[in-house]
Amino acid sequence: MDFADFPLGQAGGKMSRPLYRGLSGGGRVSDDIGGYKMFDQKYQVKDSLENGFGHEATSPGRGARSRPSLTLLLLKLGLVLVTILALLGSLYWAVSISNSSRHNISHGYRRLQEQLVADLSDIGELSLGKARLKELEFCPPEYENYVPCYYNISESLDLGDHEAPIEYERQCVRESAIDRDCLILPPRNYRIPLRWPSGRDIIWKENVKITGQEFSSGSLTKRMMVEEEHISFHSDSLMVDGVEDYSHQIAEMIGLRNESNFNEAGVRTVLDIGCGFGSFGAHLFSKQLLTLCIANYEVAGSQVQLTLERGIPAMIGSFASKQLPYPYLSFDMLHCARCGIEWEKNDGIFLVEVDRLLRPGGYFVWTSLMNTHRSLRDKENQRKWTSIRDFAENLCWDMLSQQDETIVWKKTSKKKCYSSRKSGPAVCGRSHDIESPYYQPLNPCIAGTRSQRWVPIEYRTPWPTQAKLNSTELDIHGVHLEYFAEDAANWNSVVRNYWSLLSPLIFSDHPKRPGDEDPAPPFNMLRNVLDMNARFGGFNAALLDAGKSAWVMNVVPRSGPNYLPLIFDRGFIGVQHDWCEAFPTYPRTYDMMHADGLLSLEKHQKHRCSMLDIFLEIDRILRPEGWVILHDSAPLIQEARSVITQLKWDTRMMEVNGNNDEKLLVCQKPFFMKQQ
Repeated sequence: MDFADFPLGQAGGKMSRPLYRGLSGGGRVSDDIGGYKMFDQKYQVKDSLENGFGHEATSPGRGARSRPSLTLLLLKLGLVLVTILALLGSLYWAVSISNSSRHNISHGYRRLQEQLVADLSDIGELSLGKARLKELEFCPPEYENYVPCYYNISESLDLGDHEAPIEYERQCVRESAIDRDCLILPPRNYRIPLRWPSGRDIIWKENVKITGQEFSSGSLTKRMMVEEEHISFHSDSLMVDGVEDYSHQIAEMIGLRNESNFNEAGVRTVLDIGCGFGSFGAHLFSKQLLTLCIANYEVAGSQVQLTLERGIPAMIGSFASKQLPYPYLSFDMLHCARCGIEWEKNDGIFLVEVDRLLRPGGYFVWTSLMNTHRSLRDKENQRKWTSIRDFAENLCWDMLSQQDETIVWKKTSKKKCYSSRKSGPAVCGRSHDIESPYYQPLNPCIAGTRSQRWVPIEYRTPWPTQAKLNSTELDIHGVHLEYFAEDAANWNSVVRNYWSLLSPLIFSDHPKRPGDEDPAPPFNMLRNVLDMNARFGGFNAALLDAGKSAWVMNVVPRSGPNYLPLIFDRGFIGVQHDWCEAFPTYPRTYDMMHADGLLSLEKHQKHRCSMLDIFLEIDRILRPEGWVILHDSAPLIQEARSVITQLKWDTRMMEVNGNNDEKLLVCQKPFFMKQQ
């Protein structure tokens, strides 16, 4: 895909000057200048000549027949003389007015031209069914860390009175742009995050909301050094050494030599429940494992916010009462290190949700103080632990090992185990075995046993070959190999063009940052990327093939076809989402938002949210100086460009392969500083 500059500048610009000059080229602007109707006067003078004396003068035969008296003749001559003098006086007055008031007339003429241009602009907008769009104002300070669906702004001032942590259940009531027609500003001392991998170990303190109490528990994954300007996760701290030893221990408990062999055992995607600050996922990333952190919404000291700030995948998610928005049989490992979930409650239904998400042969790693010998001396703790162990057995999980606080279970690969049990959850019927539920109530039955995706992890193609599915694997998802290969080739070309496209935008419109000497964008320019309409995950795959350091949150809109299971089968991560609702993340968490065909997809869904609603959510999620790339039909891109004028973004519109039916819109969110 090739892009060419489209001759349009910044969104929201004035009407072009050729129209202005064209309007000034001729025609009468007004027939009333200086309080006198000049053109009407000339017309009246001419009319008096034709219908008055002149008409009588053109009838010479009449004087010969009537023989008028000398008095009457002199009277007529007098009238003619008066008329001539009046005409000469009128011409003299017009000339004198023109010479003495030329500047005022010219100024009034230009003013009328400008008003005409503005009126035509309004008429053009009204003809498209739009009102003139104004730039949005900035939100009040209390919106700084606003997360819709979880956070009630009106109650924010009362949160400091609660000493115990508050759990927020997801409650999405659709919020239109009218309800929140403002742009969220970053904190006063916000700074652009460091690039990967430096940003993994150091984040700016003012970029996140912390109080100092949230990491006082001494958890393995919540250790860090808070300094004057930044928070450090450097390797010279005890935290990283602890995570290395911990991951090595887990590998040995599975039966591997070390954590570098996870991939050989079929482990690629990991769901980290209550991830602390993402240190486990940060370490596993160096071992070619992709870890997604989920944690409850937190007003301060958010695990999700700090993890994303470090460049590690994370999103808000909870085991409280709803199924997570991922397909069944999607993760190779689920990990819970002091995650705070009481697994024994509600008849073990949280463990059933873990089983739904795990692939056959996948691992559940649970680290808890309750697992220690000292803790099990307490009868209540012993009762809870026994309940969890028995329920795991009823799920056909095999306890591989227990060391200190950590237990590792392995999910069965054999479906016949479920029919041989004496007790435990039933296997889901067809009507309840939904592959990709969207925040549905927790289901107490075992899911996925009828799926063609029931393939043990040890039999799956290892990473990175896993990303290139073969024809048999694609047939499960109803996708032809030729179409899949064509899609992959197209995205490789698109990513190359995107990168070359961003070069002049970065280094001509913005000053270089320290260390940027290469005129091309560096491979680590982007880290957190969100693809709003991921389809097969082709954009994700192309970024990896190009050697970029980015990870991608592949979002599959609920309004379109669901290829999220295919995305997970490629070894990527993603989520189902309705873009008329808020995405489960904090403000300023992504470096780039990409949307190919999303506007067309949403256009077909009538009586839903407006385009401004979607762009307001993009603006909330996007970091200052972050990028937005939109590819869609030309009319929708034009409409989007008009809406974006309200968001104060810098934009550039491009043609796509000389195709007038499609356009590309590249946007950058400016870094607006809060007023001191």
